[in-house]
Order: sequence, then C-alpha cells, then structure tokens
Amino acid sequence: MVGYLNIILRLTIWFLLTADFSVANIIIGISIALLLPGGKTGRESLKDWVRVLGEIMVAIPQAYIEAFQIILRPHNHEDITMEQIKPGRTPGLVFLDIFLITFTPKTVVLKYHEEGWYEVHWVRLRRKV
Repeated sequence: MVGYLNIILRLTIWFLLTADFSVANIIIGISIALLLPGGKTGRESLKDWVRVLGEIMVAIPQAYIEAFQIILRPHNHEDITMEQIKPGRTPGLVFLDIFLITFTPKTVVLKYHEEGWYEVHWVRLRRKV
C-alpha cells in the first residue's frame, strides 16, 4: 500500500510540474515514477502516511490564513531556526515534511541536514517592546 502512495506522490509532482494530462505525458510520468530509485522502502508505515496527509489537509486553510495575515499586517521580522526531524523518516516522508513546512507563507525550509535537522526560515510580526 505504501509503495502505491509513493507512486501517487511522484505522479502528482510530475503533473504539477508539467501541467499536461495528455496520454504521452501520463505514460512518461508513470515511467518516471516507476523508474526512480527508492520505491521499495518498507520502513514507512501506512499510519505515517495517513498522519502526514492529515497534516496537509490542515496546512491548506492555515496557508490561506497566514497569507491574509501577511497582507493585513506586514511581517518584517525574520528568524532562522533548526527543527528536528521525527525519527525514522524515509525520503518520501522527509519530502512531505519539507513540503508542509514550505507550503505555508510564513515558513520555508532552507536546508535539510543529514544529521536529522531542517533549517527553517520564518517571517514573523515584530513585537513592540
């Protein structure tokens, strides 16, 4: 089941990049999704995928809320923080974590550290002291 989720994720990324649903492009996308390495990892569980997909569903309205916050009250303070990766993350789940962090307008992952950390850039409201 998890292998199918990896293929669906790869196809979704392919279609987002190409924006072309022709038969030839679908065949190319399926071929690329199947030929990319790393599709046979069994360490990720269906539970992890369901949790991450639930987090994506929460991130969509959060992204709109943050966009309106930035429009209405410009955020002019920036921070860079290090956030630890959850243990046992496979490359597919690491990608989804980075996607979740970067999807919202106030945060972007600057760098993925192999030691288990994300370097995250934040845009925040500066509090008046």
